[in-house]
Amino acid sequence: MNRLVTSAGAGLWLVAHLAFAAAPAAVVEDVHGKVAGVEFMDYVAPGRVIVLGPKDGLVLGYLRSCWREAITGGTVTVGESQSVVWAGRVERSLVACGGSRPQLGARDATQSAATVFRSMQPRLPSAKQEVPVLHGRSPLVEIGAQRGRLVIERIDQLSERVDLDVGGKGLVHGLFFDLARVGVELTPGATYSASLGTLTVEFDVARDAKPGPTPVIGRLLRFE
Repeated sequence: MNRLVTSAGAGLWLVAHLAFAAAPAAVVEDVHGKVAGVEFMDYVAPGRVIVLGPKDGLVLGYLRSCWREAITGGTVTVGESQSVVWAGRVERSLVACGGSRPQLGARDATQSAATVFRSMQPRLPSAKQEVPVLHGRSPLVEIGAQRGRLVIERIDQLSERVDLDVGGKGLVHGLFFDLARVGVELTPGATYSASLGTLTVEFDVARDAKPGPTPVIGRLLRFE
């Protein structure tokens, strides 16, 4: 009986652990000093404890709450929406991040279809799922182990196309490609499709999107 309870408990722990690991709360936007176990652009999950020396620094960007924390020294416990910092100093700022375009309603889809039919040019934005909105003009694209050509095309108008090799100075931490590092800026208020190998994602650039290397959480693009 005890063995069955133990096995069941272990199974529940494993399921919870995997779900926990699959849902990071924040991304490490910057690291100063020698911080053990944490690197630039690492994802961190709730409950993660990070120990900083007196002169060590860490910048965390929370993916859902949009809090950006500049932390110096102390012990940091990652939370769901912000960190608990003991014996250290933290400065928080709320940045533009997240958001999505609502799914098209039947009336909107019909009107859009009519417009596209008349122009015979742009294709319709996806109505099947929510489309992420980026708040920086130069996306930071999570590419994982994929390599090859990153193609970004504007799809609300046939006016822009970017075709880049995901390597060189644009490659960040081996897993991300930063358009800000290669001087590429997209148009505020436009809709794009990005593709890399078999991966594709559609996204919008906010009308008030800022240029340059803006906070990571505001311009992070993930193939999901």
